[in-house]
Amino acid sequence: MKNTFKVLALCAAAAATGLAHADADQTKLYDPMSAKEKVVVNVDLLGKDGNTAVGQVVAVNTPYGVAFYPNLKGLTPGMHGFHVHQNPDCGATDAGLAMKAGGHWDPEKKGVHSFPWDDNGHKGDLPSLYVAADGTAVTPVLAPKIKSVDELKGHSIMVHVGGDNFHDHPAKLGGGGARLACGVIK
Repeated sequence: MKNTFKVLALCAAAAATGLAHADADQTKLYDPMSAKEKVVVNVDLLGKDGNTAVGQVVAVNTPYGVAFYPNLKGLTPGMHGFHVHQNPDCGATDAGLAMKAGGHWDPEKKGVHSFPWDDNGHKGDLPSLYVAADGTAVTPVLAPKIKSVDELKGHSIMVHVGGDNFHDHPAKLGGGGARLACGVIK
């Protein structure tokens, strides 16, 4: 019986070592900056007295849709609404910061905010952006409705102050509220 446990322990250790090496190799394969087809979006924290650069989001093609790789800092920790907006403009209007970006990108005029994988919602509905306690956002998200980075050009990417419930109730557009950070997709 002792030998069985020793063999199992050795197998588990070998498997863990192999997985650690596989994960390190896999990270290299998915470096978004090495992707042939990518869009790099500079993102600014919005402010009444001017905007401040907070990093970039790199969008890349995958077989499952477009993946967005954030590399952002200086944001409020927690979950944030994260969307592609209609216009390539992060300017303010009398209605608020980055309002020139328009609403969520909705080329098929669905008129409904929903899950990123729901074909009945806006095409620009993305998974929520997670910001760690240190103010950084580096966790990628996948947008299965968006099939190519070429579709993104001429729009903007938006981070909202609050989270996103992926519905229009009880608050419109997922309840994310005000616009926190924005970047024009060129």
